Amino acid sequence: MGKQTPSSFPFSFRIAASSILFNLVQRTAQACTALAFNLRRKSEFLVALADYSIKCFDTVTKELVSWMRGHESSVFSISVHASGKYAITTSSDTAQLWDLDTFQRKRKLNIRQSVGIQKVFFLPLSNTILSCFKDNSIFAWECDTLFCKYQLPAPPESSSILYKVFAVTRDGRILAAGGKSNHLHLWCLEARQLFRIIQMPTKVRAIRHLEFLPDSFDAGSNQVLGVLSQDGIMRFINIQTCKLLFEIGSLDQGISSSVISPHGRYIASIMENGSLNVYSVQALTQEINKPPLPLVKVIEDLPKKKLSSSDLKMKVTSGRVQQPAKPRGSKIQTRILKQDLTGDFESKKNELPDGLNKKRLQILLKGYGEYPTKYRMFIWRSLLQLPENHTAFSSLIDKGTHVTFLNLQKKYPIKSRKLLRVLQRTLSALAHWSVIFSDTPYLPLLAFPFVKLFQNNQLICFEVIATLIINWCQHWFEYFPNPPINILSMIENVLAFHDKELLRHFIDHDITSQLYAWPLLETVFSEVLTREEWLKLFDNIFSNHPSFLLMTVVAYNICSRVPLLNCNLKDDFEFFFHHRNNLDINVVIRQVYHLMETTPTDIHPDSMLNVFVALTKGQYPVFNQYPKFIVDYQTQERERIRNDELDYLRERQTVEDMQAEVDQQRVEDEAWYQKQELLRKAEETRREMLLQEEEKIIQQRQRLAAVKRELQVKEMHLQDAARRRFLKLQQDQQEMELRRLDDEIGRKVYMRDREIAATARDLEMRQLELESQKRLYEKNLTENQAAVAKEMRADADAHRRKVDLEEHMFHKLIEAGETQSQKTQKVIKENLAKAEQACLNTDWQIQSLHKQKCDDLQRNKCYQEVAKLLRENRRKEIEILNAMVEQEAKKWKEAEGKEFCLRSAKKASALSDASRKWFLKQEINAAVEHAENPCHKVQIAGYVYYLHHVQPFRGLKMTPRFQSPTSSN
Repeated sequence: MGKQTPSSFPFSFRIAASSILFNLVQRTAQACTALAFNLRRKSEFLVALADYSIKCFDTVTKELVSWMRGHESSVFSISVHASGKYAITTSSDTAQLWDLDTFQRKRKLNIRQSVGIQKVFFLPLSNTILSCFKDNSIFAWECDTLFCKYQLPAPPESSSILYKVFAVTRDGRILAAGGKSNHLHLWCLEARQLFRIIQMPTKVRAIRHLEFLPDSFDAGSNQVLGVLSQDGIMRFINIQTCKLLFEIGSLDQGISSSVISPHGRYIASIMENGSLNVYSVQALTQEINKPPLPLVKVIEDLPKKKLSSSDLKMKVTSGRVQQPAKPRGSKIQTRILKQDLTGDFESKKNELPDGLNKKRLQILLKGYGEYPTKYRMFIWRSLLQLPENHTAFSSLIDKGTHVTFLNLQKKYPIKSRKLLRVLQRTLSALAHWSVIFSDTPYLPLLAFPFVKLFQNNQLICFEVIATLIINWCQHWFEYFPNPPINILSMIENVLAFHDKELLRHFIDHDITSQLYAWPLLETVFSEVLTREEWLKLFDNIFSNHPSFLLMTVVAYNICSRVPLLNCNLKDDFEFFFHHRNNLDINVVIRQVYHLMETTPTDIHPDSMLNVFVALTKGQYPVFNQYPKFIVDYQTQERERIRNDELDYLRERQTVEDMQAEVDQQRVEDEAWYQKQELLRKAEETRREMLLQEEEKIIQQRQRLAAVKRELQVKEMHLQDAARRRFLKLQQDQQEMELRRLDDEIGRKVYMRDREIAATARDLEMRQLELESQKRLYEKNLTENQAAVAKEMRADADAHRRKVDLEEHMFHKLIEAGETQSQKTQKVIKENLAKAEQACLNTDWQIQSLHKQKCDDLQRNKCYQEVAKLLRENRRKEIEILNAMVEQEAKKWKEAEGKEFCLRSAKKASALSDASRKWFLKQEINAAVEHAENPCHKVQIAGYVYYLHHVQPFRGLKMTPRFQSPTSSN
């Protein structure tokens, strides 16, 4: 709470630290947007969080009970049904109805996006849901069926405002609505119409919050409305009289939000500076919770002066009888005034607070025997003239539980925890008020019926008991710690006067007043009467002189004289005065009034007891009507005994701790020895197990070595078999590849022969045509054909020699590969398969490339032959020479890497194509160069082929240099 001084904040209410506790339930790690209490299980409450979810927590277990999801925007309102079974959560776009028994969603209210929800809530004490939208439309729905019951009409245009805040009376009949205006609209939900428009002061421009102030006497039809405006001031107005009653907050200390307790006693407000203020409604105004006017008025005698008929007229309001108005202008003579002085003093003496009169209440009580149940508590408060000192009582409560009553539940086990707590606080307050009450053994018995009756208002309970002790318990503590002998003597004297036979019976059986009178007094008849009888009795006790209680004890004995005269044992008497008996309380009360009137003055208790004295207002009076030295001595003795007991307990605790430590040490030593023994046995067992395991391991190693040797032998056999099988497979594949290549060569040779034959036939046909056409050149042609045939035979011989040389080099290459593979097999057996496979792949690539080159040579040869036949057989030599140059480039590329051979072949093919193009262009020059020295170039081509195919596999590195075909020989 914010710091407030008593002078600057006179109406702040300080809550005792022992009455309200603040406990941390959960850390939600995010902001809270709405709270709701009063669920069916009172220890649970609902919390709406910023992540659009609703959680239910338990304040006792401090655990999460349920987690509800379904909203897509922040929940700003939670309304709980009066039964606590249902709850409505409202956001800007939807409202959802939840079942709090299963925490499942029952219904969902969806609306158009253009029409937002302002608030959806339950009407108090009804089964109706009220939904208010941003377009000022208000609908009422049935909770069970969700049937639309009615819709409120639109407000008049002259005072049309956009509703923002709403409030409903406890009886659910009046709806108050406000918004950004200083007008308040009051709707009658029964008539479904707007019945009043209240205009707030001009300084009010907008209304932020509305809430009705509950009243104990209006049966739910609340008349006071709290209005929180934009200036931070909350004004409380009467909606019937439109009168401003009081206001809280100020411009400097504005209120951010506020809530009123269900009984209307306190107002809790969160201020704009972050502090929390709690206001007492009773301290703020005397108009609130004002008791109703008496229902019955007593007609008193009028003065002798005659009054006119107009002076006797009465205004009847709210159905209650009012006193006639005093006549105006009537003058009372001095003589009459002197005669009425005694009557006026007596009238003032009988006047009670709140407009009641004690004499009239006594007349009413004698007529009906008791006060109305509805107004009994109010009448008691008026009769006892309770000051309701909140500050003084709070100071007593702030002192906490008295040490005497810390273990009250052990001596008085009460089932209700709340009742026990209230009893403990009340007794502690009495003990703090006067030290005598901390040593009074019968105080719990005396206070318990009042605590049970006023358990919801501890202040009234304390003041009733204090008033009872001051007035009806006079002289009880003069012989403390013994029973009040003087009071019991008064009772015995009255009993001896009215019933000597009964007193004689008590004396004959050694029954003293401590047995037949004191049990009734110390329990204030709560053990022998029922609740209704006890309330009826105390209606009469509080309405009469304090001696009435003592007379009641005598009357109870006299009315019970028949069963008491039949009792002869002391246990029977004790049982009788501690248990309920078949006795009419009305007869006892009549007997008390008879005793009050017939008892002589010399023995009447009212002559020895003081008249009623109310508690002082502001501070409670000092109570010291007891032997102070005895109480002080008992207090000192009790403190000494308590200190001795504490010393003894500390010593015993020390001895017990030492004994516990010794026992613990002995147990630990025994456990240590047992553990050591177990460890020794375990160590021996482990040693034996280790020896056995070592023997097993040795045997297993021997078996594993034998198995490993067998596996190695098997592996060698398998490797040899696999190697042989792989070599055979490789050889078969190579043979198949060679056969395929031979077939391919044969096929190409066949195709080449056919092409040559076809070309030859074409040439022959052309030759015949030429001969027929050009007979002049026949001789030249014949010579040319002979030269061509000779050149063709020379070319065929050269080709056969080249083929033989290639086959010879190929066989040497195979032999070199096999020799290399055998050496590799001896060095690394494990990589044999990979090496052989790599070698095989290399061989295949070389053979494939060789075949391709052969094909290219064959194709070039065909081209040369066709060119020579078509162009006088002069291009053939140049084509062969270019093919040899191509082989030279090819072999140089293979020396750089086997993988590069393929790319070199492609480049060589490209070079071959370029050479052929160049050959076609240089046809005439090539023919001249071939005619000069053809055999020398053929030998150079063969030598280059040898260097590129044979020498790389023999580990030789030679770098022959040749000139380009265009260079000189």
